[in-house]
Amino acid sequence: MQPRNMSMSGVVDLAAVKAAGEAKAKAEQARAEAARHGGPAAVPPSALVIDVDEAGFERDVLQRSAEVPVVLDFWAEWCEPCKQLGPLLERLAVEYDGRFLLAKIDVDANQMLMQQFGIQGIPAVFAVVAGQALPLFQGAVPEAQIRETLDQLIHVGEERFGLTGLTVDRDAAGSEAARPVAGPYDALLEAAMSALDAGDLAGAVQAYKNVLADDPEHPEARLGLAQAELLQRVQGMDPQAVRKNAADHPADVEAQIAAADLDLAGGHVQDAFGRLVETVGRTFGDDRNTARLRLLELFEVIGPEDPRVIAARQALARVLF
Repeated sequence: MQPRNMSMSGVVDLAAVKAAGEAKAKAEQARAEAARHGGPAAVPPSALVIDVDEAGFERDVLQRSAEVPVVLDFWAEWCEPCKQLGPLLERLAVEYDGRFLLAKIDVDANQMLMQQFGIQGIPAVFAVVAGQALPLFQGAVPEAQIRETLDQLIHVGEERFGLTGLTVDRDAAGSEAARPVAGPYDALLEAAMSALDAGDLAGAVQAYKNVLADDPEHPEARLGLAQAELLQRVQGMDPQAVRKNAADHPADVEAQIAAADLDLAGGHVQDAFGRLVETVGRTFGDDRNTARLRLLELFEVIGPEDPRVIAARQALARVLF
């Protein structure tokens, strides 16, 4: 899909996603309040790219779109074109110096948003301007076309809605780079391992959560937490009863999830992934989302670079799209 002309005739109402008018009004009130206190605060360059989920969509996208155009990048880890487009959009967000805000949305974790935007494939890029959505383009298009589309978007925001963008504190870039890395976490990680050795799964879970509270992307803690939570779920299960229940009730999502947990804990990785991919493929609505989210949790147990995870992500994409 080529970038569309950014005339306002192409605006799509976002009422199906959130109460856009309400969000716009709240944002305008916030801008007025900021003006009374000397204007909006400057943001560091790192704040020009944000991760957004369903829970924060109104606050982070709809409300912010009353002060700056928000570009939505719908992506997933298994999507190869996304790996080309994402870094390019992030670089442009910083280069454009606050004239637009880039919001990244992981479709695996935010299926509802994907459905409400009517997305058929990724990467897909939209914009939200003053609470209204504009489809921009789909796929990894050339940088020159992306720049042209962004320029038109910014022009629409300025001319039609008076959006002046964000004030960027360039001096903050140096201080961000100099900021020390959080940690170390040796003591907490050792406590988690000791708890696991002692069979204290709740203690291990809490120790890993203590690390992640300070450093949400800590790889060892994320992996450890996923593994400890899996062990916690299967603790006390009767394997024979769980497997019989899953075989007798193939449409029961909770039964399939329990069996998948048991499969993975027993080292049957592909069986666990295959079971949940099949469950996602034959269910709908909340049941489908429940199975999909558990599958993503099980991916965390094995690790994103494992070939079995990569293959299962591709299989998941086929049944979803």
